[in-house]
Amino acid sequence: MDVFDRLKAATPADWRSYIDHDFVRQMGAGTLPQTAFRTYLVQDYLFLIQFARVYALATYKSRTLADMKAAQAGLAAIFDEMDLHVRLCDRWGLSPEDIEAAPEHQATIAYTRFVLDCGAAGDLLDLHVALAPCVIGYAEIGRNLAPNGIDALGDHPYREWIAEYAGDAYQAVAANARHHLDDLAARAMTERRFDELATLFGKASRLEADFWQMGLDANR
Repeated sequence: MDVFDRLKAATPADWRSYIDHDFVRQMGAGTLPQTAFRTYLVQDYLFLIQFARVYALATYKSRTLADMKAAQAGLAAIFDEMDLHVRLCDRWGLSPEDIEAAPEHQATIAYTRFVLDCGAAGDLLDLHVALAPCVIGYAEIGRNLAPNGIDALGDHPYREWIAEYAGDAYQAVAANARHHLDDLAARAMTERRFDELATLFGKASRLEADFWQMGLDANR
């Protein structure tokens, strides 16, 4: 069991609230209202802008060149994700300038600033544990929503989003993040500290669940 699996096992209710949220289940079923998805998509774009800052902070916090390269790879993955958001938003006539001008919802502010604060106040391990539900969790969600592969999704209304996170490229991003987390833990984690990290991971997972809920609330 790697560190990521240990963190999930230590916070099962928090993890399930995120990974099995009604937003995710409705997306998988193809019944998620477009209003909810559109709100999520715009906010997730703003979310990723803040996470780009997180990876810049990760570079600053790095003590080895390998850690810096990992931060660089994370930043590149974020820019790839943002391209997906631009393509999808374009279908609703929203330009990148329109998206960037949208106000951040409270759920967006809460999670992104939480991660930034974890990185500013803690070390690189704290930062990557706070990032893990997002970076690694989306790969798990992608696999769960495409259990029979991307081609089996057919004309699913959210096929492009699911394919992004179920696809080989993003799965590799998540696998690298898991390995890096293990490496950081081997250098900096004690068993006593694990309990503190699990608390942090659980909070980040709940904030992810709140982010999904923000999308559903927009449809009410």
